[in-house]
Amino acid sequence: MSRVAVLKGGRSLERQVSLRSGERVEEALRRLGHEVVGIDVGRDLVRQLRALQPEIAFVALHGPGGEDGTAQELLEILGIPYTGSGVLACQRCMDKVLAKHLFVEAGIPTPEFFAFSQLAFRELGAADALGEIEERLGFPIVIKPSSQGSALGIKFAGSPEDVPGALVSAFAYDTKVLIERHVAGRDLAVGIIERDGEPHVLPIVEAIPLDEPFFDFEARYEIGRTRFVCPADLGNEVAERCAQVALAAYRLLGCRDFARVDLLLAPEGEPTVLEINAIPGLTDTSLLPQAAVAAGIGFDELVATILDNAHQRQDSARR
Repeated sequence: MSRVAVLKGGRSLERQVSLRSGERVEEALRRLGHEVVGIDVGRDLVRQLRALQPEIAFVALHGPGGEDGTAQELLEILGIPYTGSGVLACQRCMDKVLAKHLFVEAGIPTPEFFAFSQLAFRELGAADALGEIEERLGFPIVIKPSSQGSALGIKFAGSPEDVPGALVSAFAYDTKVLIERHVAGRDLAVGIIERDGEPHVLPIVEAIPLDEPFFDFEARYEIGRTRFVCPADLGNEVAERCAQVALAAYRLLGCRDFARVDLLLAPEGEPTVLEINAIPGLTDTSLLPQAAVAAGIGFDELVATILDNAHQRQDSARR
C-alpha cells in the first residue's frame, strides 16, 4: 500500500466542491488500505509535500490552480507521481477557447464561437465588433469565462440588450471570454476512464435540470435540482456517435487516467463538444462516479483504478 497525498480545496471558486471530492477520495483510499494525508492546498504546498514525502499524489483540485496544470507542474518539479492528466493536457482542457480552436482544427464538432480578452475590449475597440458577432451567431448566445468550471459565470443572452451585462459577468471571472452559439439540445456527460493504458467510455449521463433553464452551478451540486438519467436514453447508434466524439476529444487534448467530456446533443442527433473536464468532480452528486456505478464500478474501485494508472506510469518510468 502507498502513502498518498490527496490534494484538495485550494483557493479557486470551486474550493467547496474540491473539498468534498477530496474527502470522498480520502475515505475510499483508507478503505483500500492506503496511508492517506489530505492537503488543503495553499501557499505551503511545496513545504508540506517535502515534509510528507508521499509516494504519490491524488489530485482532487478543481478550477484554476489545480485543474490548469499549476499543481501538476509543481509535482513534476518535486518528482512526485500524480493522478490525472499532465500539465499540457490540463492547460488545454482548462482554457475553453484554446480547446475549441483545437477541436475546430481537428474537425471535432463544437458550437461556433468567438473569443475576446479584456485587452481587446479596453484597447482595441472589440465592443464595436459585437454586432457582427451577434449576426453571425444569432440569438440566443452563451457567454462564459474561458477558464472556469462548474458553469461558473455563464450567462445566456437572448437579445443585444443582454450582451453587455453578460460580458461584465463573464469578465468578473476571467480575463478572456467565450461567446458561443447556443445549441438547443440535451446535456450529456461522457465519462472516460483508462484501464491498461486504453480509455474506455462509461455509460452516458443525461442531466435534466428541474427548475433551471440550463445545467448551472446550483443544478450541478445541490441535491434535488437536477434529474440524472444513466444510461441516457439515446439509442445505440447515437450513443456510439457520442462515445466516438468524446474519445476523439479526449485523445486530441492528451488526457489520461480519467476525464469527463460535456456534450450537447442537437435534436437531429448530432453531438457537439462543449468542453473537457480533466479533473471531474468526485462528489456524491458528480457525474463521473454516477456513470461508473452504472458500469458496475463502485467508487472505491474507481479511485483504485485511477491510482493504479499513476503507479503504472511510475513503474514504466523506472524501467
